[in-house]
Amino acid sequence: MEVTAKRDPRGQGDQGERSAIIWLLEQGFPVFLPIGHSPDLDLMTVIDNRTVRVQVKTSTQYRGTRWEVTLCTRGGNRSWSGVVKILDPSRYDSLFVLVADGRRWFIPSHAVAGGSHITLGGPKYAEYEIEPGQPLRLAAVPLDSAAPWRGSRAVKGTAL
Repeated sequence: MEVTAKRDPRGQGDQGERSAIIWLLEQGFPVFLPIGHSPDLDLMTVIDNRTVRVQVKTSTQYRGTRWEVTLCTRGGNRSWSGVVKILDPSRYDSLFVLVADGRRWFIPSHAVAGGSHITLGGPKYAEYEIEPGQPLRLAAVPLDSAAPWRGSRAVKGTAL
């Protein structure tokens, strides 16, 4: 059976948030999570007695020698209206980015110079790169249409 990596945006985002939380805690900063969905921030922290709203992004897009990070949202459901939501730097204070190989950046919003995307891995954002974390784990899914678990839920310890 052939297996390939499949994009899992929600799981990928969760990994990015987990990486940000771990890094912030390792720096000695507290972490606060919004209750429910927040379109403008993923978490908050306090740095130098200042509340910092953090937006988290992840990327698996490697082009040439740089990582391309999408900053805009294009919906995500079938009823998408066609409206693209650009990341507004007035609605967050820092951007935390985790890319597929584990490299990470913590960039102040005033330094983010991109509308729909930024490119990381070169000199422009080098001063904001922090120590690497765990690489993104991409979901592996079978491509064999005769997979025995299709249409049913396999339970650990049971025969398929």
